[in-house]
Amino acid sequence: MGHRGSAQDIGRINWQPFDFGPREATKTRRRSTKNKEQSTTFLRPKTKVQSPFIPMNLYKYSSPVNFYPLAGRLIPWFAIPAAILFTVGMFVGFFIAPADFQQGEAYRIIFIHVPAAWLGMFLYVLMAIYAGIGWAFNARLSSMMASSISITGAMFTFLSLVTGAFWGKPTWGTWWVWDARMTSTLILMFLYIGFISLQSSIEDPRRADRAGAVLAIVGVINIPIIYFSVQWWNTLHQGATIRLLQKPTIHGSMLYALLIMLAACWLYSVAVVLIRVRCIILEREQNAARFAEATI
Repeated sequence: MGHRGSAQDIGRINWQPFDFGPREATKTRRRSTKNKEQSTTFLRPKTKVQSPFIPMNLYKYSSPVNFYPLAGRLIPWFAIPAAILFTVGMFVGFFIAPADFQQGEAYRIIFIHVPAAWLGMFLYVLMAIYAGIGWAFNARLSSMMASSISITGAMFTFLSLVTGAFWGKPTWGTWWVWDARMTSTLILMFLYIGFISLQSSIEDPRRADRAGAVLAIVGVINIPIIYFSVQWWNTLHQGATIRLLQKPTIHGSMLYALLIMLAACWLYSVAVVLIRVRCIILEREQNAARFAEATI
């Protein structure tokens, strides 16, 4: 019995905590309390200033990491309606709208030319706004959006110049005239090319964004020149047929086809810009794996 009791005492002693003494116990309690305070401070979320106009949950999409999967989810919502509207607009414009009493069937190119010209000007203003925001607030996503918009805007501007030449040959008897509207649109094309070339020639993305922002903001002065050129100078180009405060001067079916094609081009632009900005995010971010995982 004595031997059995001694074994129990040995087991009980092995499981009891070691006594450090009153001084060591006090140091241990202080050290544990300090560690708890540090861990609590580390886990405490940082306080963010919330704008009274923008919901708090929208701020996270200003980061390229969070915007990348959102852009992927939004692309089909713009690409599919764009394809449908393109089909409807081309059908209405080329098969339902009547022929023009002066230009005949040649006028139908306006259903491509006019939306392309409008989008070329509008996208440049939008590109300059994004570039300015990225420069002023050091917003990486805004600069990436400006870079992605530039190629789409250049494509629409080039399309407007080409379709304008095809429209001018049967109407004016020549492919090109150095009038104010066409010359200023050509300058807009050069501004797009300059923005793209300037960003491509600088290796540092941040320096490239700043240099491109300066060029884009300065080039905005060309947009009102394009729009008001037919009013300020005597040109061969016709004036605006659609105005906000006046009744349109074209047939209803022509107007519907033109507006449908304009909406299709705009939705197409949004879809293509989102696709391209996703590629830019992957190129600029060093850790591309976390972006690929965000799409799952």
